[in-house]
Amino acid sequence: MTIGAQRAGWMSTGLSWHEGRALLGAVSGARVHERAVEPGVEVGWLLHGPRRCTGAWLAGATERTPCPHHAVIDPDGGPTQCPACQSVDRGLALARDQILDDGRTYLLYLAWFGEGLLKVGLTAEQRGDSRLLEQGALAYAFTARGGLPAVRRAELTVAASGLARERFKSRLKTEHWWSHGDAAHRRTVLTAARAQAHRLLEGHAVERLADRPVVDQVERYGLAGGAPEAYREIAGLADGAVVAGRLRAPIGKHLFLDQADGSGPLLLDTRRLTGWTLTPVSGRPSEGLALQERVRPPEPDTQEALF
Repeated sequence: MTIGAQRAGWMSTGLSWHEGRALLGAVSGARVHERAVEPGVEVGWLLHGPRRCTGAWLAGATERTPCPHHAVIDPDGGPTQCPACQSVDRGLALARDQILDDGRTYLLYLAWFGEGLLKVGLTAEQRGDSRLLEQGALAYAFTARGGLPAVRRAELTVAASGLARERFKSRLKTEHWWSHGDAAHRRTVLTAARAQAHRLLEGHAVERLADRPVVDQVERYGLAGGAPEAYREIAGLADGAVVAGRLRAPIGKHLFLDQADGSGPLLLDTRRLTGWTLTPVSGRPSEGLALQERVRPPEPDTQEALF
């Protein structure tokens, strides 16, 4: 079954990455379906509301547990879980430092999202590069390895030094897709940053990783030539909206969809789909969407003033 052929009545859980593949998920009750997101595929989704909570990942569970309250959530962005599901979600508990140690091995990473956008974070070793792909990191370097408490302390140390930040807003990341330098520059920046991080982590109870290669993902995302010169970003969805087009390579949780009428690509943050019920449609244009224009900014004028 292709992405565009999801059955009616399935609620979107958004896009995730697993073993290097982008997957669009949907649930119906306790059943979960995932479809690979491939460039060149035509998709069309009719949205049905209300938008509902997607449930939670519970400790020890291998699949998401549906929301027992079928709670309605904000239709225009915002959290994709109701407060009750947020309170028991394992991933959120880790992010909020409510789980101090879960026995797993973690990796500390430095991720590059553009000039001046260096992020430090951690991910469970068993997830490989999935977290870096989900964030849309243009390049990254694994920096240290250890148990959760030690790696979390290492993350805080690097962040406190000012070398890298723990978070960047999505809009700031996408603005750097137009201009991101070359692979050699990204490798140089990350190699130097990792060496500096290792000096900061002397005495920490982590294994410092000096021989892991810097991984560059710009070509994988189809961004070697930068983002489209101009596009429209989907800023809001509503009941009855249609999202349609031909997919480009996924970038983190974002999808570019080329429009059949030649009006230019749309950019969809798939987190906006999460919680809506989708019905496949074909031959229908995108409609019912709140859109914002995005245009490549002019190059800075470096010519010296004459007077």
